[in-house]
Amino acid sequence: MKILLDEGYQFGLGVFETIAIEKNRPLFLDWHLERMSHSLRELGISQTVTERQVMAYLVSHRTDRAALKIMVSEKNILFTVRPNPYTAERAEKGFRLLYSGVYRNETSPLVCHKTLNYSDCLLEKRRAALMGADELIFLNSRGEICEGTASNIFFVSGGRLFTPPVSCGLLPGIMRRFVLESFSVNEQVLRRKDVMKMEECFVSNSLMGIMPVVRLGDKEFCKREITGKCRQAYESRRQTERTLTR
Repeated sequence: MKILLDEGYQFGLGVFETIAIEKNRPLFLDWHLERMSHSLRELGISQTVTERQVMAYLVSHRTDRAALKIMVSEKNILFTVRPNPYTAERAEKGFRLLYSGVYRNETSPLVCHKTLNYSDCLLEKRRAALMGADELIFLNSRGEICEGTASNIFFVSGGRLFTPPVSCGLLPGIMRRFVLESFSVNEQVLRRKDVMKMEECFVSNSLMGIMPVVRLGDKEFCKREITGKCRQAYESRRQTERTLTR
C-alpha cells in the first residue's frame, strides 16, 4: 500500500467511509458514495470513488462479513478490510452509554463530514472502554445532545421517535438516514434533562445497524417496542441489500 503525503495525511484534510460487507456485497453503497462525493466537493478535494472501484477491490478481497474502509485525500484513494466487531449477542445485551466531557463544536465546517480528523472520537471511544461503557455521547457547546463517538442517537417517547438535528453538530449517518426515511422522526434539540423523560433509546451506524440502549448516564431504558420495529425494518432492508446485483 503506497501513500503519498498530502494535506490529508499531514493535516487530516480527507474523508472516509466505513461500509458493512455481507456475502461480499457492500450494504447501502450508493448512499455511502453519495455522502463521500458531497464531502469531497465541500472540502475541495478533486477525487472520485466509483462503484466499479469498490466492487473491483471486493472481487480480490472476498469476505463473508466485514467492514470496508475507504479513505480519500487529494492524492490518495485507499481501501482496507477488517472484521465487523458488532454481533447479535451485543445487540441482545444492549449498549450502556455515558456522556462525554468533550464538547462538539457545532460551528465547525468539518463536524458534518466523516473526515480523517477523527481523534476526538477515537480517544473518547477508548475512554468509554476504560469506563466500562460501549459508547460516549457528545454534547455541543450549548449543552445539546449531538451523537456518539461512532454513532447517531435516537429516543422514543409516547411512541414517537426523536433525534438531534444536524445543526446541533453531528454527522448525518447512513443508518440515521435510513431511519429518517423509513419512519416519522422528530428532529429536535434535546438536552440531558429531556433524556429522563424518554422511554427507549438506540444508537446506529453502518456496522452495528440499530443497537438498543439499556442505559445512558443515570437513565435506564427497559422498553424496545419501537426500537424493535426499527430493527425489523433494517433487517428487511439488509436482506434486500445482500441480494442486490451489482
